[in-house]
Amino acid sequence: MRNDRGRITAELRSAQEPTKEQLQRFTEFLARTYRRKVPLRWEQDPSIQTGFRLHVGSDIYDWTREGRLRQFKDYLRQLEAGENDILPLIRQAVENWSPAVIPEEIGRVLSVDGEIAVVNGLEHAQYGEVLLFSSGVKGMVQDLRRGALSCILFGADQEVSAGSMVRRTHKTAGMPVGDAYLGRVVDALGVPMDGKGGIQNEGYRPIESPAPGILDRQPVNEPMETGLLAIDTMFPIGRGQRELIIGDRQTGKTAIALDTILNQKGKNVICIYVAIGQKTSSVAQLAADLTRRGAMEYTTIISASAGASAALQYIAPYAGCALGEHFMYQGRDVLIVYDDLSKHAVAYRALSLLLERSPGREAYPGDVFYLHSRLLERSAHLSDERGGGSMTALPIVETQAGDVSAYIPTNIISITDGQIFLERDLFFSGQRPAVNVGLSVSRVGGDAQTKAVKSAAGTLRLELAQYREMEVFTQFSSDLDEATRAQLTYGQGLMRLLRQPQYSPLAQHRQVILLVTALNHLMQNVPLDKIGPWREQLLDYFEEEAPDLCRRIDQSGLLPADDREEILELARAFIAGGGKDGG
Repeated sequence: MRNDRGRITAELRSAQEPTKEQLQRFTEFLARTYRRKVPLRWEQDPSIQTGFRLHVGSDIYDWTREGRLRQFKDYLRQLEAGENDILPLIRQAVENWSPAVIPEEIGRVLSVDGEIAVVNGLEHAQYGEVLLFSSGVKGMVQDLRRGALSCILFGADQEVSAGSMVRRTHKTAGMPVGDAYLGRVVDALGVPMDGKGGIQNEGYRPIESPAPGILDRQPVNEPMETGLLAIDTMFPIGRGQRELIIGDRQTGKTAIALDTILNQKGKNVICIYVAIGQKTSSVAQLAADLTRRGAMEYTTIISASAGASAALQYIAPYAGCALGEHFMYQGRDVLIVYDDLSKHAVAYRALSLLLERSPGREAYPGDVFYLHSRLLERSAHLSDERGGGSMTALPIVETQAGDVSAYIPTNIISITDGQIFLERDLFFSGQRPAVNVGLSVSRVGGDAQTKAVKSAAGTLRLELAQYREMEVFTQFSSDLDEATRAQLTYGQGLMRLLRQPQYSPLAQHRQVILLVTALNHLMQNVPLDKIGPWREQLLDYFEEEAPDLCRRIDQSGLLPADDREEILELARAFIAGGGKDGG
């Protein structure tokens, strides 16, 4: 402790009053360590069972039984395991160990309010540093003020009370990483939640880390196929891209992300699904769906459910991003889904208000844009010099009544490389995925689209736009000419073609075959209610009659004129053989 003049004083705490000889040794230790005479006083502390604890300013020397055990544990953690047997190493470590006489910065909790603890006595603590409370609960420094600091708690606030001790760990918040996390469900701290036992990690990565620089990146030039016809053809996503999925509640946002994960089976892509503020039952159902379809073996689920603390919901996407970076910097491809960032922003708003930060628009703090930009900027396609790995981000945002101009949606739209907008009216009309062609866009995905799909898609988006415009116009007129009626039927057929059941991603050759057939008006006479079965029969026919063609399209990603003509001939043969009506 220091008095008002800055003079150092010392306080010795123990359960029993020290002897004169002990006081003399402490006085000599203080004079030797601080090279001056330090006034020393004793204070009884019944909580200390054995030993002494010496407080000198912000320095604490812990000679209690608990302090020595803690030192011993830290000493063992720093040892490297032997090649064959760790027992001789431990035996040697025990023989060589002696308590270190080093100052330990320990503070005290002044108050606990909600999920925020105010601590003093930690003069050298840094922003983002992890603190350890005497109850075992961990927290992270989020606010630095004169004489005190505030930290968010990662555990129950009932276990932390005013007056309890808190230690510095000298570490920033990190996420354990490694291949063992694939196939597992963990929380935002990397603790397993699936009841399958512990996870052997390969190290730790800080949850906050700088995004790759300009020279460490390369352009997005490889496709990240979703398996959804409406998206891969009109709004393609590339590896390293950030494509926002946005729409009202219950419009199929998670379904698109889930289908994209399923479509990565066998493509050497690691998937990470971050559930923020979701119901525990929803996360359990998603894990069961992925397991049943064999996708869980290359997927990790990080869950900070609605029942978790706001602090855990706040760090969850950063923890998922840290795990993804571990694989990306190994030269591997990663797909990460943030479901969803609107709930993440709400959790951060709650913490900011408890930290007494000034609220701005919609009560969000002023740095809410930085909250998401520093997260999404970490997604990239690394240069070949950095290993060539990639991390593709699919953030999800929920809107209210389709309002994309709200605060959080506009923020994230400005950060991402495009958005897939799901329309409620389309969803309830049976159009699933309910992608609004007019409001959806992919700003860089076209560069990563395969030539086969790009060639096959042709004028699809233009055709649909014309159909939507004509559909609105014809609502005011009942007298339609034959050409207009045919154009409407053609547009309706295209919309039906884009309907796709969940858990049924389409391979590249299937998408190309459907597009070439449809855009050449070969399905013009198929009844709308028969398009679904007709489509499946057509694809089965192609895979049976022309397997080499299908394989060639998948492997090369090209669609030369000869292959296009072969598709048209086979489609005409299928229709001539009685497949025109789905029967």
